[in-house]
Amino acid sequence: MPVRAFESASKIVEDFFGGADFSLVRGDATTHDVEQSDNALVKRINSELGMYLFILKRAGLPFTATERKMADEIADAFHIFFANRKRGGDIAYFRTALLSSLLDVSIARCLQFNRYRAFWSIQKLIQILKNLSFQKYEGKPATSGFIVYRTDIEEFNVACSMSDCLRHDFDPGIGVSVNFFKSPFAYRIVNGLGTYYACNINLKTTGMVKFLNYTNRDAIDRLSLRVPLSLLDKAGEGSFAVSVTPASELEVITLPDNIFVWIKGNWSLYDPDIFRSFLSEHLKAKEIKALIATAYSLSKLRFGAIILIADKNILASGDFQKGTASGKDLLSQSIISVFKGKTISDLKHSGELISIVSSDGLTMFNKDGELVDAGIIINTCTTPGLVTGGGRTTAATAASLYGKVIKVSEDGPVELYEKGKCIYRFG
Repeated sequence: MPVRAFESASKIVEDFFGGADFSLVRGDATTHDVEQSDNALVKRINSELGMYLFILKRAGLPFTATERKMADEIADAFHIFFANRKRGGDIAYFRTALLSSLLDVSIARCLQFNRYRAFWSIQKLIQILKNLSFQKYEGKPATSGFIVYRTDIEEFNVACSMSDCLRHDFDPGIGVSVNFFKSPFAYRIVNGLGTYYACNINLKTTGMVKFLNYTNRDAIDRLSLRVPLSLLDKAGEGSFAVSVTPASELEVITLPDNIFVWIKGNWSLYDPDIFRSFLSEHLKAKEIKALIATAYSLSKLRFGAIILIADKNILASGDFQKGTASGKDLLSQSIISVFKGKTISDLKHSGELISIVSSDGLTMFNKDGELVDAGIIINTCTTPGLVTGGGRTTAATAASLYGKVIKVSEDGPVELYEKGKCIYRFG
């Protein structure tokens, strides 16, 4: 197995796992003195050229169950690609196949849910929606979505009736093909924003599903896909939803709440378990849930933010103050004082949370999830050794000395900081 061929694919693997270190080495665990742990994934790959080890390491955050499952699929995909490689001078083709298809294959295998005949239908559906993501209608991106159910049609119909949605059946069912979105009606009306196609695992579209409560849900619930998740929970084990967003990205959601995102031409995983592990000793479960959904919503909206969960009351330290452009004036202070002391979940429910955290400066919450203040700037001169990049990155790095920091960039990535270091990156 040519290790140098995998070096070209190492970055997409490392990025998928939030910046983990990836290596593929020849030999066994004894040879390389490496073993499985919460922060290290080691997968054996047996080939005709001997044994190789697929190794992922990440300090600071343990690998989640979903990440472990995906590591199995990626290691298997490595083996599949190699096993089908011809002998001779085809290393360039092999490297190209890895770069273009490795994570596509791995995610489709993950979505199979132990039903191996479904691989091609899943891969075909994802590719059709990828093609749609490049399409525009009257200057606006085309969007649409599918809920892929794993029960029989009668059980799925019952699930719809229990999920506050209207179902419109197609008789006969319509197969999903490369020409499925030929007419603008196909994506203008069933747009993946509260309205989805209902589709079985064999790619036969049996109808449309419209969620009646979609417009009544708060913005964070809509953006973080709480609505389709409510139906997936009743649509059979292994069901999933896939859609094209207004930003021309693909989202694949699976139970309980994982989101695979095709963004900037690569796959990323938004795994709430990573954020739960990061925040578990700093916030209550209810506040963590609201904050996880908010971070993803900010990423989709392309709103920048820095959120600090402070270890203690640090406003008196002198390193934090109100910025001129971010709330120092009397009007801004009067407005923000209305919301001080309210929790993350309360602010999400009332609709102000996104507006508060995406305003200029840093937003600070205490360990009870209560808003301490917003529009704060941090004096980074006291930590000159931590200056690492732009203003938001520098502020997030410095603030992480006082607690846990979630930074959302204006171009989408979400980063986690603690003790002066970025320990995880999504997108």
